[in-house]
Amino acid sequence: MLNYLWGFMIVIGIIYAALTGNLPAVTNAALDSAKEAVTLCITMLGVMSLWVGLMRIAENCGIISGAARRMNPLLRFMFPNIPKNHKANEYISANIIANMFGLGWAATPAGL
Repeated sequence: MLNYLWGFMIVIGIIYAALTGNLPAVTNAALDSAKEAVTLCITMLGVMSLWVGLMRIAENCGIISGAARRMNPLLRFMFPNIPKNHKANEYISANIIANMFGLGWAATPAGL
């Protein structure tokens, strides 16, 4: 349903721009936005690769499992339905730690 709404808004915007003579401005804005999207994706790829690699190293070294054990009382309180030694506790702990370090959107892979 949301796809139809976005499609409708895009079509209405293009029709309105064509009727008011602003179609070149819409074309330029679309191309500029596409350029910015590619730049953002390349930037995110580098940052995400770095942090995913570091989190994988921390996982292999046992840092994540140690942090999950220390955070177990908090996790048991927040997520009582997760079994005691479930792997999800490690992923949740990694995500919380990454957010505490201020990684922002780079913390997402830790939780996935």
